[in-house]
Amino acid sequence: MRIAIFGAGGIGGYLGGRLSEAGEEVVIIARGEHLRAIREHGLRVDSIKGDFIATPALATDNPTEAGTVDVVILGVKAWQVTDAAMAMRPMLGPETFVVPMQNGVEAPAQLASVLGKKAVVVGLGGLVSYIVGPGHILHAGGEPFVSFGEADDSTSERTQRLLQAFQNAGVRANIPTNVYAALWGKLAFMAAISGIGAITRVPSGQWRSVPETWNMAQQVVREVVAVAIGRGIDMPADAAASAIARLEGGPPNGTSSMQRDLMAGRPSELEVQTGGVVRLGLEAGVATPVNTFIYHSLLPQEMKARGEFETDD
Repeated sequence: MRIAIFGAGGIGGYLGGRLSEAGEEVVIIARGEHLRAIREHGLRVDSIKGDFIATPALATDNPTEAGTVDVVILGVKAWQVTDAAMAMRPMLGPETFVVPMQNGVEAPAQLASVLGKKAVVVGLGGLVSYIVGPGHILHAGGEPFVSFGEADDSTSERTQRLLQAFQNAGVRANIPTNVYAALWGKLAFMAAISGIGAITRVPSGQWRSVPETWNMAQQVVREVVAVAIGRGIDMPADAAASAIARLEGGPPNGTSSMQRDLMAGRPSELEVQTGGVVRLGLEAGVATPVNTFIYHSLLPQEMKARGEFETDD
């Protein structure tokens, strides 16, 4: 397949590197020093599953130069989805489809509003991975996985082809029977590890060891699952227990990108993760007191990072 990676950060860079290494025709859309380093030296991935350097078929900041592709793996930050959808139009032919890998649950609808429903499948993925330097990705933890499927959970030839490409690349991949339940299940996990991590500012092993914050994390999960059910998602009976078990089994030094961004004073995905739970809960008439407390507590930091406060001359 001809696969474009739009946004070669932690997850996009890792997946693009693995697919390229496995022989797929990978086009990387990146920018700045990151792009220059990839062009000159390839994409370096240091991984707990083995280090490698991938040489994509093309690395560019110009989607028009990329030409038409079979599939776009979207790896930008969640607040960049709409802009990315408009920018990627030159790469989309009649059969091209886009797989969002963003946190939160709103990216598929955002993409469909720009590109049309036919061009979008529902996707999610996970690993602890981030850019440590230009052209250099560090996969520091977690078994990388991707899940994706048609919005109506129908079987399609295009998703089967992509599934095979990921499996050939050694990436754990699957097509869930209920892809929206999987997407909300991921949000239940992410809202807890991101929200509790950001508010405590310590790795997950430390806040898990404190009964009070561990109880908060479990309540975050239960609230997310309640919101999903309130919005008509057919969640499995063990959805909350599964997300809590995943939290409990995570590496003790684990942090989320939202936590790292907030601690570093950078813009984060607060609005999409914790803020999304609060907003979607309000729409569904489902109370989210713990998520609301976390969101309101972190909002001033987010506003400061985005330059929304007036400063003295």
